[in-house]
Amino acid sequence: MLIGKVMGSVVATQKDEKLESLKFLVVQVHDHVNEPTAQYVVAADSVGAGLGDMVLYATGSSARQTTLTEGRPCDAVIMAIVDSWDLGGDNVYEKWA
Repeated sequence: MLIGKVMGSVVATQKDEKLESLKFLVVQVHDHVNEPTAQYVVAADSVGAGLGDMVLYATGSSARQTTLTEGRPCDAVIMAIVDSWDLGGDNVYEKWA
């Protein structure tokens, strides 16, 4: 799993029928100490994430392992909204701080 922040959305009215009903979000990749990188990914949202949420996402074949994305041509999926994380006992991120 990887961690990132939802920065926007992608709307595609014409898409493969297997992608119907999926919401696509633009996620900026963050490193282990919550610093943003220059890398972005478009991910299918399986948990109802929104703008500004820190999320866990998976790519590759793992992206097709959620109930929502199984059997669909997805290369990235958001599978969790992060509430907090720490590293070595130090708080790195707190959603409600």
